[in-house]
Amino acid sequence: MSLPEIDLVVYPDECDAFGHLNQASFLSLFERARWEMLHRGPGMDVFTRAGAWPALRKTVIDYRAAAFPGDVLRFQQTLTHHGRTSFTMRQNARRVRDDTLIASAEFVFVCIDRDGRPVPVPPEFGEYMHARRETSGNVQRLMVHGVNLAVEVLGEGPAILFVHGYPLDRTMWRAQTEGLQGYRRLAPDLRGMGQSDAPDLGYSMNIYAADLAALLDALGVDEVILCGLSMGGYVAFEFLRRWRSRVRGLVLMDTRAEADSPDGRRARDAAAATARERGPHAIAEAMLPKMLGPATLNHQPDVVERVRGMMSSTPVAGIVGALTAMRDRPGSESLLPTLEGLPTLVMVGEHDSLTPPESARAMADAIPGARLSVISGAGHLPPVEQPGPVTDQLRAFLASVQ
Repeated sequence: MSLPEIDLVVYPDECDAFGHLNQASFLSLFERARWEMLHRGPGMDVFTRAGAWPALRKTVIDYRAAAFPGDVLRFQQTLTHHGRTSFTMRQNARRVRDDTLIASAEFVFVCIDRDGRPVPVPPEFGEYMHARRETSGNVQRLMVHGVNLAVEVLGEGPAILFVHGYPLDRTMWRAQTEGLQGYRRLAPDLRGMGQSDAPDLGYSMNIYAADLAALLDALGVDEVILCGLSMGGYVAFEFLRRWRSRVRGLVLMDTRAEADSPDGRRARDAAAATARERGPHAIAEAMLPKMLGPATLNHQPDVVERVRGMMSSTPVAGIVGALTAMRDRPGSESLLPTLEGLPTLVMVGEHDSLTPPESARAMADAIPGARLSVISGAGHLPPVEQPGPVTDQLRAFLASVQ
């Protein structure tokens, strides 16, 4: 059984003078979606049948984008906490036509009787809410540590886990997930990016890695070949510290093992302030010249716009969270020599100015048995700038991993 997604239309009388869906009406739509979900499942009287009533104790809403008359909003509901007498529901509202996250909310309820005394949550409600949601195409949405994460799952065979960089999303791996048949390709959006939830708090390399481990558990995957680019490499290092036994092979792409310097940490804080004050577009414009190589910037306008779009659509909460996580991450130099026996490929763009080839070469030299591959014509994002050569290099490496 799966939880139904509820589609509701925005009507003009729910909007303010400027035509935006107003906040009071949003609360009403969230509530209507909850009751409609119960109507399709155990019934709207599931609480009264048990002599209980869900009294709302706390509400936290994150308004992300505007909705207008005629928009169809799709509400997704998940139980994030189930206590004896209380429960917490997380609801997302996405616009159907473009899958934009319009708002997300958490509601804390306490079940009470007619005299206002706490009573147990009806078992039938808990059983229904714990149903697992069905997949939508190749993309699954899974609740992990109270956050709804989007993950693309393709094919069968040995599993490859692709971890994207900052401030990007899983689609940066599109050429690789489409081109590496014969493997089970897993490409999640990290929390705060892409189509995953972007909570205001809860970002660190430890949390990113724990999210990935929980995703693998939910998907029934025991071992992976781990492939991380840039910040995805930092996440990979943390994953290795905690779950080395689950990694069969490692690809470190355009990343580094060192922690941030004092100047680097100050730059992270300055970028976070820019994101808060001027939004993701300012981050995208500042980063774009550093992310791509000269040949890409001058001769691949479609790639430039694709990367700009990924960065510009990253929520501010996700940008700030990632910057904080990168600023505070530990160095991983001491981890590198311990990776002996783990098949490892270090890959870097020829013109990468953020993590240059000489840094990649030093990292490869520090990992016993690691191979180094320099991708001609690419900057910091070889999978997007030179997708064919990167896919070919990955295919050759994967074939060597036993």
